[in-house]
Amino acid sequence: MAEHAVGLLNEDDGGVVGGPWIDAEPTGRSLGAARALLAGMALIMMGNGLQAAVLGVRAENEGFGPAISGAVMAGFFLGFLFGAKMAEHFLGAVGHIRVFAALASLASAVSILHPLWVNPPAWVVLRVLFGLAMAGIYVTVESWLNDMGTNANRGRLLGTYLVVSMGGLAGGQLLLNGGDPVDFDLFIFSSVLISVALLPIALSASSAPPLVAPEPLPLRHLIALVPTGVLTAFCAGTSHGALLGVGAVYAAREGLSAARISLFLSVATLGAIVFTWPTGALSDRISRRVVILAVAAVAAGVAGVMVWIEPGSPLSLAFMFLFGGTTFPLYSLAITHTADWVPSNQLNGASAGLVRMTGVGAVLGPVAAGLAMALIAPWAFFVVLVAPHALIALFIGGRIAARKGILVNEQSEFSPWPVRASAMAVNLLRRPPRPRRTEAGSVPSSRPR
Repeated sequence: MAEHAVGLLNEDDGGVVGGPWIDAEPTGRSLGAARALLAGMALIMMGNGLQAAVLGVRAENEGFGPAISGAVMAGFFLGFLFGAKMAEHFLGAVGHIRVFAALASLASAVSILHPLWVNPPAWVVLRVLFGLAMAGIYVTVESWLNDMGTNANRGRLLGTYLVVSMGGLAGGQLLLNGGDPVDFDLFIFSSVLISVALLPIALSASSAPPLVAPEPLPLRHLIALVPTGVLTAFCAGTSHGALLGVGAVYAAREGLSAARISLFLSVATLGAIVFTWPTGALSDRISRRVVILAVAAVAAGVAGVMVWIEPGSPLSLAFMFLFGGTTFPLYSLAITHTADWVPSNQLNGASAGLVRMTGVGAVLGPVAAGLAMALIAPWAFFVVLVAPHALIALFIGGRIAARKGILVNEQSEFSPWPVRASAMAVNLLRRPPRPRRTEAGSVPSSRPR
């Protein structure tokens, strides 16, 4: 494992304040451990993607109705809100390998229990437990990857993590074709995928890294420092929660086959992989607020057009690919925009606050989409997807008109965060010097204004 150089670097040095900054080149052992960890994460994300897809279809087949189904699927994001804090406590007590094994075992057991208790209250509890487990797994994996990262491979490692996470999610969604959601098979397969993820981790020659927990930053201070980042994170969470939570419910209500449902879900996830890097590269070259506004406006427009397109048609799949390519990068853009404005010594706490805001939005998204489909019609699903993106575009348009942004050469380097990555992943960011003022126009200091 690479040697660590942990120290406090000031903002002008462009370093990390209070976090690990690893100067050594990666060794064969650390790279092998990183590959094992990413392989395990890919399997877990496949199990996660498969479970969410099959639950959405099964809920519709069982006659839950879209409103109840939305509440059930929101349980995952509710559990996710509290799982990160729980994981930080246990990581400090028993270490990464044991926490990963325990949480993966919990997630595997929860997956296989769904077909035994097919009723909304039981599924809400199971989804909350699964969300707790997944949040803890993200914290464990991301703090572990941070320990393995070096100056030489840090950006590549975070990019690979994005591809593995989103690619695994898309692969799991496509596995919906492998069986009938009415049977046990797909639930068992999801459980097996998560259980097998333990093998590469347990058999790799990796040691437990130290835990670097984020310092808390009060939400009101975060909003005062960077309101654009907070709003974008919240609205992005609302969109992602609705899409990943009840996208399968919408597709099932429209009568799509299992093959079409899996494509409907996976093309959006694949769009995120394709468009995240070009979007991020553009945001490094021009005003990031302008990029966020444009991306949100395109996402709102695409979702609005989807109301009028035949569900499951090739054109609808193409538009879903474009929608995924615009809505999912908003999470990374929100965090990187926040890094443009927040002083380095508050970046960990700020990222934790954005993760929480994203989680709150993700809880509301499935509930709102489910209620809209129940009260209006299935196509109202896309109306719910239009709303948060339109809000982002309108808010940022007003901000651009009212306040000047920072210079492009003062912006942070874009980093591709996977959807719902935890605040631990902020330590994988390479941070340039912070700008000399906050988004609100004040001079940054060690204390938020």
